[in-house]
Amino acid sequence: MNTILRKSVLGVAGLAFTGGVFAGPIAAHADTPTHTTAAKPAAAAAVAQAEGKQSTITLNGEQTANVKAIIAATKKAGLPERAAVISIATSLQESKLENLGHLGDTNDHDSLGLFQQRPSSGWGSPEQITDPEYSTLAFLKGLKQVDGWQDMPLTEAAQTVQVSAYPDAYAQWENQATDLVTKHWNS
Repeated sequence: MNTILRKSVLGVAGLAFTGGVFAGPIAAHADTPTHTTAAKPAAAAAVAQAEGKQSTITLNGEQTANVKAIIAATKKAGLPERAAVISIATSLQESKLENLGHLGDTNDHDSLGLFQQRPSSGWGSPEQITDPEYSTLAFLKGLKQVDGWQDMPLTEAAQTVQVSAYPDAYAQWENQATDLVTKHWNS
């Protein structure tokens, strides 16, 4: 995503809401440019591509179970480790890997679950979105529609699916997501 587009996304209040309501979670991928960078091994590539200052949190049992659920759903979808890294980093940013229900006045519209997906934007019912497998598969369905997602920076791939008001925020979780995938992929 080029700098002008990023600034436009940040400068237009409510873009994510409006786009999601009218176009649904998949339409955001229609104009995504194709990237032609060389392919790299999945988990190792994430560390080499990590952008900016990295964040990390200590996970509790529920969060670790959600990591494992994201990895299982990624495998079920037949996708590589890189898809799990992108998914986990996205969930770290959106919910700190907590399967969030409705948060009342502090909730971002009707965002729910690990990925803060919205029923009103076509991601599924509240029950579906708060199911870790379903929400991960929904995220991965969107990711698969992003041309070149395997080779683009994690934050760009995640942003293309999520259409966040903070498009660069996903990058800070890349190292921790990579470490989690490396630790749990074969367990």
